[in-house]
Amino acid sequence: MHILTQAAKYVFIVLMLLFSLMDYTYYARKDEEKRKRVLGSQISITYLTLILGFLIIFLHDRNLLVLFLLASICIYYGITLVLYRLIYPRSSMLLVNNMLMLLGVGFIMIARLNMDQAMKQFMISAGGTAVAFIIPVIIRKLKGLSKLRIFYAAAGIAALLCVLALARISGGAKLSISVGGFTIQFSELVKITLVFYLASKLSRDTSVRSVVTAAAVSAVHVVILVLSTDLGTALVFFVTALVMIYVATRNPVWPLAGMAAGSGASVAAYHLFDHVQKRVTAWKDPFAVYDTSGYQIGQGLFAIGAGGWFGTGLFGGKPQWIPVATKDFIFAAICEEFGSVFGISLLLVCMSMYLLIITISMTIRSRFYKLVAIGLGTEYAFQVFLTVGGVTKFIPMTGITLPLVSYGGSSVVSTIIMLAIIQGLYILREDEGEETLERF
Repeated sequence: MHILTQAAKYVFIVLMLLFSLMDYTYYARKDEEKRKRVLGSQISITYLTLILGFLIIFLHDRNLLVLFLLASICIYYGITLVLYRLIYPRSSMLLVNNMLMLLGVGFIMIARLNMDQAMKQFMISAGGTAVAFIIPVIIRKLKGLSKLRIFYAAAGIAALLCVLALARISGGAKLSISVGGFTIQFSELVKITLVFYLASKLSRDTSVRSVVTAAAVSAVHVVILVLSTDLGTALVFFVTALVMIYVATRNPVWPLAGMAAGSGASVAAYHLFDHVQKRVTAWKDPFAVYDTSGYQIGQGLFAIGAGGWFGTGLFGGKPQWIPVATKDFIFAAICEEFGSVFGISLLLVCMSMYLLIITISMTIRSRFYKLVAIGLGTEYAFQVFLTVGGVTKFIPMTGITLPLVSYGGSSVVSTIIMLAIIQGLYILREDEGEETLERF
């Protein structure tokens, strides 16, 4: 078992390095057949990673449920790949491959730490993917989505107010509501409605009055989250609004003013909220307060250090000693047992997804959808930055999960839906290109 674990950790690293390299060389291949071969190789790598990871978990735990979960995930991946090719032949399969690989890494790490959570994560991911299949059709066929700005704003604010009024405090913040045994974090879905609101508002008018109105509605979202002490999500909303306003107006005054206001708000939050002070103290010197607020970040740093470049191998480390290792600190757990080289390659896959989203936003003609792509891409990239930055002590912890990798139903579903929206925009861009060729 030890020999298999030690050999497998190098195989994991090679597989992830190859996968991430293919992400960045895919568009260098101009021939369509060569691109298909790259996509096929990525799929093979994803399956190999899954099978090897779950095989090691099974040999360690001797739990047949592990093999059942592996078979279920493989079937889910196969159905997803086939349906995308059948229903949406113009979709970006590179985006689908990246999504499945990130989900796969998450499945392996979560199953290694908590099998029950892994089963739940799989069922939620499969359900979210099933729902997401209808979204590209909606994006492609419904022409009035840009006119629903009042609905987007009202739905988002109402959902956040429900959390503020009804949610229980967890980890110092009001995050989610339990409905029928299911825990729903509405802020994850409001990420999407806020982007659609801002895109709808700013695509029509970028006058001072319009920008102030958009900023005010965004501020209402942020203030409700601050009152719920969900400061990590509030920061994501704030940065997304700044980026979208700047892209729409091309006026640097707006983001500069927003950054000044955000700096003042950060100082105020530090003085108003006790758990913010604890996180800043832990960030400055986690080992000085290791027995209290610094324990989590300290354990995360120990885990990354123990893993080194090549990791300890699955079950060779102690990621279970990290508090909430399957959620906020899953990147530290991955670096401990898979190694920092694997972790860096994982981040390159995340960056590849962001670059693909930005490329779509730059090439699509619709101003509304261009802003939607920019907003969703910003949310995704900034969430990755907050998670990894907090785990590595680059910035204070914000309690944000790593998209598609961390355990969390609402986070996974919202990210899958966001990627389905991007798929719809990608297909729309392909349609626009075909129309241009026909006119020519």
